[in-house]
Amino acid sequence: MATESAPPTWRAPLDLYASSVRKLLPTSLLLLVQRLGISAVFFMSGRTKVDGLLTVNDTAFELFRSDYALPFVKPEIAAYAATYSEHLFPLLLVLGLVTRVSATALLIMTSVIEIFVYPDAWPTHLSWAGLLLPLIALGGGKLSLDRVLGLP
Repeated sequence: MATESAPPTWRAPLDLYASSVRKLLPTSLLLLVQRLGISAVFFMSGRTKVDGLLTVNDTAFELFRSDYALPFVKPEIAAYAATYSEHLFPLLLVLGLVTRVSATALLIMTSVIEIFVYPDAWPTHLSWAGLLLPLIALGGGKLSLDRVLGLP
């Protein structure tokens, strides 16, 4: 009776594949892709709410009076807060500056959207959370201003 069990024949190829992927896709690169991907979603949404550089447009105000009506915030305040947040936090994420705070702000925004605006869009919101949660847990990675500035 052998005391050592031989690894399955498929173990070695999978180990080789996993180590190759880790070398080709380091955590810092994955975090950068997450930062850029989720930033694009929110930034492009923010751009639909403004005219020019940062003038909140009438359409945005109307959306927050009707479709996006929140029970605890006046529509005008919500329109400004959401629009400016959709510009500021994605920009900070692209730079990797205060990554955890920025990702947390966008996760809170995602939660508000899920709970009060589009509860049936949970698969989309879950995918956003899937991009934001690692950024909250791990920060911006080596390819971020947080790293350069020594921020957590």
